[in-house]
Amino acid sequence: MHAPTVALISADPASRTALEQALSDQPSTLLVATTTDTGLRLLASRQDLTLIVCDDSGGRIARAPLLAQARQSESDIPIIVLGESDTAKAALDAVREGATDYLPKPVTADAIRASFRPLQPGHFEPDRAQERLLGFDHIISVSPQMQLVKRLAWEVAVTDATVLITGESGTGKELFARAIHALSPRAKGPFLALNCAGIPEPLLESELFGYQRGAFTDAKQTKPGKFQLATGGTLFLDEIGEMSLSAQAKLLRVLEDHLVDPLGDTHSVKVNIRVIAATNEDLPAQIKAGRFRLDLYYRLNVYQLRLPPLRDRPDDIEPILRSFLEHARQQRGCRIQGIAPEALALLERHDWPGNVRELHNVVEGLTITCKNPTIQVMHLSPTFRTARTPAPSVAPEKTSLLAFGLSFQEMEKTILEEALRKAAGNVSEASRLLKITRNTLRYRMAKYRIS
Repeated sequence: MHAPTVALISADPASRTALEQALSDQPSTLLVATTTDTGLRLLASRQDLTLIVCDDSGGRIARAPLLAQARQSESDIPIIVLGESDTAKAALDAVREGATDYLPKPVTADAIRASFRPLQPGHFEPDRAQERLLGFDHIISVSPQMQLVKRLAWEVAVTDATVLITGESGTGKELFARAIHALSPRAKGPFLALNCAGIPEPLLESELFGYQRGAFTDAKQTKPGKFQLATGGTLFLDEIGEMSLSAQAKLLRVLEDHLVDPLGDTHSVKVNIRVIAATNEDLPAQIKAGRFRLDLYYRLNVYQLRLPPLRDRPDDIEPILRSFLEHARQQRGCRIQGIAPEALALLERHDWPGNVRELHNVVEGLTITCKNPTIQVMHLSPTFRTARTPAPSVAPEKTSLLAFGLSFQEMEKTILEEALRKAAGNVSEASRLLKITRNTLRYRMAKYRIS
């Protein structure tokens, strides 16, 4: 059997180094193109590729035509895109263009390795979306944003990498942490969760690292910490941004050396755990303010999952609401069967500062106050009924495009971007709106480096 052949299209030497390290544990052939043109020729000439890695290289590589060429020649080949942005939108855009995975830079060998299974020609399983999402079936979602996050979470679950889950309060960070543990090689081990913001600072270190009898006044017996109790499994540290600098320093040692120093003990204890951390804080801002250690951030941020807020995925509101209602029917005999379209529209326009947790509280209240089988507008609180939607803007009549002061190239790029937004990233639909061919649109997208 021939060794797998991997194509890397990148102008960044660091990306090549990371990929070479990721492939170091198996025989493979690496082909490298450092420009868009050489990448297109490589993809057109080779039909035996097992994996394609495409790096934006800070705009020096035009991704869109490369992915189009790859999908034209081999529709099932896995494609990993390396990009400059770490947002969920950037990852979603890459998947819409044809990528099977998206990794934000700077990228590590472990992150790349977590994106693919062992490379065997003809046996690469890049998607298997249904199987991958089974471990997350209790996290209700239909939106493409959450489907992507689930797939990325599955990819890292099968590794032993440290994971940092970020997102607003109430977006489901602990649910994802539990699902990652359930799909990991540590699934038979314990899963312990600790809210770093819910424990007074003097007690946090003893909860994490344990203590020996007599270590302090009330230490009447030896108590193992969460790190020792989670040995062989996963420790989930929620609200990691609230941890004191002293505890951060000790946590860093555990992550680096896998050694715990219980309070009052002169010997270190070896632990075998995986750490998943979560925060709704802006950790880079905390670092700048001197409240979070930069070295700890790098140790935690091996693989980051960013959960989108509920207001950015209104498609998920109805299925989540119906799931909560079904649970209420099973537990308490709730009579509500559904929601009227007008009431649902009000919920979808709500800002949801508390995210899914807030939606759950709303449903809990409705199961008490609504006596009808269908939730109507009158059953919703005044907060939803009085919410005003912004009035549609009216474009001034007979406005000249020249009044905007744009060059021809800027105007062309603007209308391309507008069409793609209106088509939700669908190239075929955007080309129809613009009355040009798909190839012409892809060429102009590459010309203006439009993703």
